[in-house]
Amino acid sequence: MKWKISCGIMVLMLAGGVAWGKDDIMSQARAIFKPVPAKPPVLKENPSTPAKIELGKMLFFDPRLSSSNLISCNTCHNVGLGGVDIQETSVGHGWQKGPRNAPTVLNAVFNLAQFWDGRAKDLEAQAKGPVQASVEMNNKPERVLETLNSIPGYLPLFKKAFPRDKDPITFDNMARAIEVFEATLITPDSRFDRFLKGDRKVLAAKEQEGLRLFMDKGCSACHNGVNIGGTGYFPFGVKESPAADVRPTEDLGRFKVTNTAADKYVFKSPSLRNIELTPPYFHSGKVWKLGDAVEIMGAAQLGITLNDDEAGKIVAFLKTLNGKQPKVVYPIMPPNSDATPKPMLQ
Repeated sequence: MKWKISCGIMVLMLAGGVAWGKDDIMSQARAIFKPVPAKPPVLKENPSTPAKIELGKMLFFDPRLSSSNLISCNTCHNVGLGGVDIQETSVGHGWQKGPRNAPTVLNAVFNLAQFWDGRAKDLEAQAKGPVQASVEMNNKPERVLETLNSIPGYLPLFKKAFPRDKDPITFDNMARAIEVFEATLITPDSRFDRFLKGDRKVLAAKEQEGLRLFMDKGCSACHNGVNIGGTGYFPFGVKESPAADVRPTEDLGRFKVTNTAADKYVFKSPSLRNIELTPPYFHSGKVWKLGDAVEIMGAAQLGITLNDDEAGKIVAFLKTLNGKQPKVVYPIMPPNSDATPKPMLQ
């Protein structure tokens, strides 16, 4: 199990913390973290083209992928709100509330998998899930295709995006187009990225001390790499179980994916990129203050009590992770025809 290996590293860190000594903090950080690249990564199995990105953007914002014609991908992953919806758990079809907090779509391409439990291997697989979930968009692939085929303006867009396909409007191609668009939603050039690239003055003394604490206390064992998280699966409650509202007992996490006892209450570590912009926190969405989340993680994962000064410094560091937000021009979507299915509100 990946989390066992990583948690082994974390346990070593817990034994009094990692003593960096007088080593250069920038060198230490560079060994653990990587800056967000200026350009989106290449998707080997789904090459990006301008036509595919444009189609994916249109589909990402189109509420007609939902049976109600009200809910789009952007509803729960609002690109103007840090890629989230600022809800404890998202409101879906018929005002139903989902079981988990919506993760940010920003920088999601750097995660090892998607969803809190990693049940989708990539953004293409993830794009298919909410469309079909009864508590979210409540639609079916055949109805999605009926809708897209009934809208005359979509056929030329699909043909341009998938020129080798005889029948380009497919459920898979819908997801592939959304994937390449979502892969463009990255946030480079945070102050921390500039620090990693050599600008020592870009972080204030308090922020650098927060970075040192973040590494010394063991936070970086689970939150590392480009996304400062999203790289492995870890049990929530290594040292002590969080409160039942923060970690609901009925949500067994990755166990529902693997059916392995060791995966009970195991979740993918979330990215901490732009974390200041994406409250509330944890898969339950029950914690609204970033400082409270830091203190809970200290107790539950590390078995330590962070004092107000330490927590404040770590929060100051975390706020340096806000990157350049993607600027997305809202697309003008092709209009319905008389054959377009009518909204289903119930």
